[in-house]
Amino acid sequence: MTEFYESLKAELSEIVQEWSDGDYLQPNRPFVIGCSTSEIAGERIGTSGSEAIAEIVFQAIQELQHKTGVLPVFQCCEHLNRALVMERDVMEKLHLEEVSVIPVRTAGGAMASYAFGHFQNPVVVEAIQAHAGMDIGETMIGMHLRRVAVPLRFKQRFAGKARVTTAMTRPKLIGGQRAQYERIQANTSCK
Repeated sequence: MTEFYESLKAELSEIVQEWSDGDYLQPNRPFVIGCSTSEIAGERIGTSGSEAIAEIVFQAIQELQHKTGVLPVFQCCEHLNRALVMERDVMEKLHLEEVSVIPVRTAGGAMASYAFGHFQNPVVVEAIQAHAGMDIGETMIGMHLRRVAVPLRFKQRFAGKARVTTAMTRPKLIGGQRAQYERIQANTSCK
């Protein structure tokens, strides 16, 4: 099993590096992580949560936070309606409302439970509109991303046995043929 954990650490390190090297993330913006530790281990989602795997993922996300300044937010499983675990100061900064629940491995999932136990001042909220995120094991984080989500194609596509899907968001493009999406020098005429 040690070889598996070392391989997982290396895969997550590659993913963190791809996030860090790209122009996808901005400091002080929420970054949502959905993670099935069961899927990482090669099992069906929700069947064999692992605190050891959650610890490795949590450490990788801490490294991502250190490198990019993002605010990590961990999604719970469907038994808690995919609520989110975050630091209290993040909740307050984003003007979100706390809900009363403590995630455990069997209701919330191993990853959310681990995050709750290892954040300094953890809280759970129902929803967020994050600027970017990562889904490990097809946990369906899309409901917590701002519109418009843009999938990213990283070289490292797996963490353990789980597929990794990454996305960032961008503002909506509005207008038609005459619309411009890049800033230009001041031209106030509209014909």
